[in-house]
Amino acid sequence: MSRPITFENAPINWVPATLFSVTALVALIAVPWYGFSYGYSLAAVVAYIVLTSLTELAITAGYHRLWAHNAYEAHWSVRLLFALFGAMALQNTVLHWSSGHRVHHRHVDDVDIDPYSAKRGLWFSHIGWMLRHYPSGEVNFDNVKNLTKDPIVMWQYKYYVPIALAMNFVIPIALGVIFSDLWGMILLAGFLRIVTTHHFTFFINSIAHKWGSQPYTDENTARDNHFFAFLTFGEGYHNYHHIFQNDYRNGIKWWQWDPTKWLIKSCELVGLARNLRVVPDFKIQRARLDMQFKRAQEKLAKAQNREQWSDLLEKEYEQFKTMLAEWKSLQSERYQETRRSLQHKWETAALRTRYQELEYSLKMQQKRLKIMMAQFATS
Repeated sequence: MSRPITFENAPINWVPATLFSVTALVALIAVPWYGFSYGYSLAAVVAYIVLTSLTELAITAGYHRLWAHNAYEAHWSVRLLFALFGAMALQNTVLHWSSGHRVHHRHVDDVDIDPYSAKRGLWFSHIGWMLRHYPSGEVNFDNVKNLTKDPIVMWQYKYYVPIALAMNFVIPIALGVIFSDLWGMILLAGFLRIVTTHHFTFFINSIAHKWGSQPYTDENTARDNHFFAFLTFGEGYHNYHHIFQNDYRNGIKWWQWDPTKWLIKSCELVGLARNLRVVPDFKIQRARLDMQFKRAQEKLAKAQNREQWSDLLEKEYEQFKTMLAEWKSLQSERYQETRRSLQHKWETAALRTRYQELEYSLKMQQKRLKIMMAQFATS
């Protein structure tokens, strides 16, 4: 009688274990050796940068925001490119990737269900979860039934191996022949690209659940990390993403580095994307204020003159609740207007103005809370 598979006795998953081992050894040994011995052409370096960017964007804009989260809709030509370069990233099919990611969001940090739970350690969440056939990693396509209706997704699923092999061998070899730098292209645009794309993506599962800030929620381990947002084309604003997962943006500020957001918006401008989903600013400000109130309470417990600060904080919180109640009332009124096919009244009348006033009031309250918390620290 065979023993049931557990986290302790899970068998080795030989395909990814071999892939990660071979590509890592080539990247760590052969790539620098060839560079010191023969040097790399400028074409090989440019090809590495371009192909790394294309494969990474296929994961962030395609696998992640388009398919896993339905954050927008894309033209078939865009979906085809995402499917091709997503296969080139060697991170499995759209169906496998999206299914596991949806489980991760639904059961984040659950050590028994989350496929790459951060609470099982940095190594496990980064790469260890793929090296063995863990029970939490078993794929069930019941949560991606909507994706099975996409013919491009199903085409990639059916022919994933030949597509992945063609993208990873044919393109670097062809570029090597064209630019007379065969081994340089294979090593940089091939092996090194695979390794860096893998680990840039894996950083979000591991480091973005370990280090960084939590401005929107502390109910899970996800964090905003600006440095890894740069490496991952905007995916590092992970605390925001875990509370507002269907927003096509991760970096919501104009200055935040989120090339994936810019790509999606650019596609919309030229008619290649539509129905971009955006979380209302009021909900975002509400989440930030919730966290500010929670941290203010924690600081208040350590501050002197607690009675004085407690009264001020209580007044601020009552004002916050009043604004939330009014916002919910406005939402209901807007819904009723829409049902009566009078949407134009919402667009032009006092309801929109009041929404803007409430959003401004929340921002002002955030500033007041920041000042109060600074005073807590010095009192």
